[in-house]
This record gives sequence, C-alpha cells and structure tokens, in this order.
Amino acid sequence: MSTSPDDGLIRCWTSSDPVYNAYHDDEWGRPVVDEHGLYERLCLEGFQSGLSWLTILRKRENFRHAFRGFDPERVARFRERDVERLLGDAGIVRHRGKIEAAIANARGVLALRKAGTPLDRLMWEYRRDGPASTAWAAETAESRELSKRLKAAGFRFVGPTTVYSSMQACGIVNDHRHDCFVRGDVERDRAGL
Repeated sequence: MSTSPDDGLIRCWTSSDPVYNAYHDDEWGRPVVDEHGLYERLCLEGFQSGLSWLTILRKRENFRHAFRGFDPERVARFRERDVERLLGDAGIVRHRGKIEAAIANARGVLALRKAGTPLDRLMWEYRRDGPASTAWAAETAESRELSKRLKAAGFRFVGPTTVYSSMQACGIVNDHRHDCFVRGDVERDRAGL
C-alpha cells in the first residue's frame, strides 16, 4: 500500500510532490482517445526514457510550446533548423535522438492516417480490460506487437517498454492497483468508451 504522507490516500506509488500526485490522480490511466493526445504521450514517454517522469512533468508545458502543441501536422514539417532550435532550448530535454524521434513520430502519425489506421484506432486495438494486474510489467506481448507496428510506420523511441508506459498512461490498460483510490474512476471512464 502506498499513501501520500500528506493526505493519506492510497495511490499506486508514493510521492510527496503535489505535481506527481496530481498526475497520478487526474491523468495517469484516464483514457486518451484522440490522435493528438496519444502522439504527445508517446513523445513524452520517449523523452522520459532514462529520466524521471517528474522531470518530464515539470517540463511538459515547455515541451508543448517547443513542439507547437504536439500538432503532428506542424511537427512533421520540422527540419534541421528546428532540431537545432530545440537542441538549444533548456526548457526541454535536449537529446538529438529523442528530438528527431518526435519529428519522425509526427510523420508516422500522418502515415498511419493516410494508410487508413489512425494512431488512436491502432493503439486502442490493444485495450486490455479486467482485474488489476498483480504485478507491474515493463512490457507485454501486446506492447511488443504494438511497438513493431509503430516502428513499421516510421515511429522511433517506441520500444516495448515505452509503448507499455504509454498504454498505461493513456488508459489502454488500467494498471492502477486494486486498492488505489483512483482505480474505480478510471474503470468508469474506460467503460464509457
């Protein structure tokens, strides 16, 4: 059981940081069903690789500004001058490979759309319903398959672990612990889809 030292609520993880708790309580696991939101989450999960998620949360508004609101059509038009601009932006994670991946992923979103399988439809094909997992996994057979499909569409920094983190964050799976105070709300949100 994980409780916040401040409010005594049972959460999936313990944090004294109000930003992290708010993310858990209000966002993590809640369904994200639109292409734009899923693209943003995939990119942010990619930027998080090797870092703390709290680092990304604290920089999220900077990321949104730098990547033009994560509008895939706008980001897909980024060129080398944009990469250089982003590498000089201290408000985001300045990693060339991750920046270039976000641009490639925008182009992948457009490629999926053109092929008739928009990102939202593709990702939600992997919806998993059922009881809370008894142990968190870093990846699953579904995240491995989805990772392959995303890579085939041109996406980068979408390995099975990153993809599974995105599936958890976007409510494609509900990995809130069975005793987490948010789990029931997330299940109701998902049932309404």
